[in-house]
Amino acid sequence: MNDQGLKTLASRIVGTRDAVIFTGAGMGTESGLSDFRSKNGMWNVEDPMELATTTAMRRNYDKFHAFYSRRFEAMGNAKPNTGHETVAELESRGLVKCVITQNIDGLHAAAGSKAIYELHGSVNKVRCMECGAPSARRDFIDRVPCRVCGGRLRPGVVLFGEGLPEDAFSASWDASRSCGVFIVLGSSLQVSPANQMPSIAKSAGACVAICNRDITPMDYLADYRTDRGIGEFLTALRKEIDEASGGR
Repeated sequence: MNDQGLKTLASRIVGTRDAVIFTGAGMGTESGLSDFRSKNGMWNVEDPMELATTTAMRRNYDKFHAFYSRRFEAMGNAKPNTGHETVAELESRGLVKCVITQNIDGLHAAAGSKAIYELHGSVNKVRCMECGAPSARRDFIDRVPCRVCGGRLRPGVVLFGEGLPEDAFSASWDASRSCGVFIVLGSSLQVSPANQMPSIAKSAGACVAICNRDITPMDYLADYRTDRGIGEFLTALRKEIDEASGGR
């Protein structure tokens, strides 16, 4: 993305004041978390079918539990990075109307974002596999039985083979087709149906920007494309927004 392209994107954000931010695992790498599909991503090291499916959860709970416990501990120690903080700031200024995220780490909320649609659930949600009663993340990690029925606990995240939460997906779809700017941050855009949201936004007339280290199958849609780090990109974009809006 050249400087003029960044200025144009900033002006569009200031003019429409309804940007949608779509984030993937790359958003968390600058907080020390692993992504999934890059060269050294998690799913190139481990098999998701053995760790992150409903079948794995029921047939090999010990291995399933160990995997998610490690992830939950890592996410519990992670802090929001410059990218998360900049997105939250732009929302507080009325320039971003919502964040659509494929991440379960809870870092957008920790940074102060309010309108967040979590497509894949959250590290902060745990429930019983049997009765569905909510529980605490710590209870899952420590293998405390459900306090209602004594059943085993599971993370409140979307596993392979499960559908996306209808409320979050519906709200995300509506936001995508009604925004003026749609910005992808750190997503490989390989997981359907969420990866269709940039196309929905583009078809409705939105300006689409993609910031990701690797190429994505949706790059052809982008009005603006950069492989810069997310924090670096958003810091530069915020500077241009400040100039375009007089700091408001």
